[in-house]
Amino acid sequence: MEVYTTENEQVDALRRFFAENGKALAVGVVLGIGALVGWRIWQSHQDSNMLAASQSYQQTSEALAAGKSGDVAAAEQFIQANGNSYGVMTAMELAKHFVEQKDFAKAEQQLVLAQGKAKEDNLLSIVNLRLARVQLQEKKLDEALKTLDGVKGEGWAAMQADIRGDVLLAKGDAKGAREAYSKGLESNPSQAQQALLRMKLNNLSS
Repeated sequence: MEVYTTENEQVDALRRFFAENGKALAVGVVLGIGALVGWRIWQSHQDSNMLAASQSYQQTSEALAAGKSGDVAAAEQFIQANGNSYGVMTAMELAKHFVEQKDFAKAEQQLVLAQGKAKEDNLLSIVNLRLARVQLQEKKLDEALKTLDGVKGEGWAAMQADIRGDVLLAKGDAKGAREAYSKGLESNPSQAQQALLRMKLNNLSS
C-alpha cells in the first residue's frame, strides 16, 4: 500500500480515487439510502400488520367466547392467515373451545398447528403443556410424554411434572407418578400448584 507523506499527495490521491471510483461510490450511497428507506417502510408495514392482527385476534377471541355463529370458521381462517403469536393464541383458544365440547381430536389438531407456528420458547411450552393434557384425555400416553419433553424453562417445571405424573399414573406406573409429583414439589411451584401436587401424592399413599 502506498504511503503519502505530504498533504498535497494525499489530496491528489483522493482526487484520483474519486475520479476512478466516483460512480461506484454514488451508486453505493444511493443503494444505502434506498435500503434505509426501504427498511423503514418495511418496519412501518410490519407494525401496521401486527396492529391489524392484534385487532383481528381480539375480535376473533371475543366471537369464540360469545359462541357466535361462524366463530369457528372465522378462527380457522385467522389462524391460517397469521403465522405469528396471534395465530398461535387463536389456535389455543379454538382448542379450548373443542375441549369444552369434549372433541379432543379437533383440540389436538389445533394445538399441533399452534406447535408448528410458535417461535417463542415460553409460548411453545404453554402449547406443549396443553397438548399433553389433551393427549392424556385421548389416552395417547406415550405421545403425551414425548410432548412434555418439549416443555422448556424452569418456570414450567412444576406443571410439566404434574402432567407427567398424571400420564404415568394412567399408564399404571404409580412409582413413576410419585417421583414426578415429588419432583414438581421440589421445583418451587405456586401455592395452588403445590397444594395440588401434595393432594395427588397423598392419594397415592392412601
